[in-house]
Amino acid sequence: MTVYDFKVKDAQNNEVSLADYKGKVLLIVNTATGCGFTPQYEELERLYKKYKDQGFEILDFPCNQFLNQAPGTNEEIVRFCQLKYGTTFKTFGKIEVNGKNEEPLYTFLKKEAAKEIENSETSAFLEKLKKLGQNAMGTDIKWNFTKFLIDRQGNVVARFNPTLTPGDIEGKIVELLK
Repeated sequence: MTVYDFKVKDAQNNEVSLADYKGKVLLIVNTATGCGFTPQYEELERLYKKYKDQGFEILDFPCNQFLNQAPGTNEEIVRFCQLKYGTTFKTFGKIEVNGKNEEPLYTFLKKEAAKEIENSETSAFLEKLKKLGQNAMGTDIKWNFTKFLIDRQGNVVARFNPTLTPGDIEGKIVELLK
């Protein structure tokens, strides 16, 4: 099984098969418009513009599960990101990334990247989450702007916590684009 086996809803509620992205390097990110990490949209857009012609795509999944930091409608979220950060990459419909209503794609991503978690989440980040009363253990997504890197065959190759900026992981993206 790969990410290509999943279908998701875009911001207009149309079903999109991730098989449409076969052969591309993907960065899948759960985002929010009112988060301390929201300025990462700027770096995400920079990476997208720099590498899209080499087969790189960013799949943006807004999520309101972390302190209600993505409260708008899908349309409002898309408009905010385009106007404030100039985003041109694909924004999908708002989803849940943990719990009984979590998007099946995220169930898969978390399972596939479970071995990567220990390497990507710093103890300082985990301590901040505990202070906020968030579950900081296990494979659950801990916060907005968690990133999953997918190779050209649709395999999950890395999971990055929100404190790692898109610029921090650019080298790994470039490796997969070669």
